[in-house]
Amino acid sequence: QVQLIESGGGSVRAGASLRLSCAASGGTFSTNIMGWFRQAPGKEREFVASISWSGGVTDYGDSVKGRFTIFRRNAESTVYLQMDNLKPEDTAVYYCAAKTPPWSTVTITSANEYEYWGQGTQVTVSP
Repeated sequence: QVQLIESGGGSVRAGASLRLSCAASGGTFSTNIMGWFRQAPGKEREFVASISWSGGVTDYGDSVKGRFTIFRRNAESTVYLQMDNLKPEDTAVYYCAAKTPPWSTVTITSANEYEYWGQGTQVTVSP
């Protein structure tokens, strides 16, 4: 069983930066594919970023490419989402997710394939 706890959300102005953290416990973090998703009120959950078990391969949703960076520190069992140049449309609850082995791809963009989810952290970006 994997537990995920997100932190780092908050309220900022457009153009600011935030770094989200997701601390994992249980299981073997270094073998998990990790992902970040977000959900705004009245909208479906949206893929934000995914990272391979080693950190060597990353994938991003089109709306965040060039602004967000996902990275992980396996020694700390933590995955991060660095968010730069935030926009009001980035406002959402951000969720961390984990997929344990076996996996058929090195990154995962579909929410349905993740097994474990955190409780979410709110990010609000004002104009």
